[in-house]
Amino acid sequence: MLKRILVLDDNQDILDIVQETLAYEQFDVKCVTRGIDVLPMVQEFLPDLVILDYRVAGANGGEICRQIKAHPKFNTIPVIIFSAYINRDSELLAYGCDAIINKPFDLTELIEKVNNLVSK
Repeated sequence: MLKRILVLDDNQDILDIVQETLAYEQFDVKCVTRGIDVLPMVQEFLPDLVILDYRVAGANGGEICRQIKAHPKFNTIPVIIFSAYINRDSELLAYGCDAIINKPFDLTELIEKVNNLVSK
């Protein structure tokens, strides 16, 4: 069975690239563009990993990460935060995420971090 990854970003181009790259690496990928859709999708899709953009329209990826990590059923799901705000790693780690990927990012780095957090 394929490992599942849920991705939140409000940039459709980034979602397309991430989805295509991770699907090529044999992951089942679902994408959402709105922060309010993340927790319901976590409950429905039961991902093995969540990737959140730090800044999306009307939401904060860090706060969404904190909600996932505070949930008794989902707190063990690894979370990666995408951020264009470099030099903020300590602030982002305070949300409880397992890794940070700075934008713009290299697809090799994305695959490496995903594989490190999700054992196939």
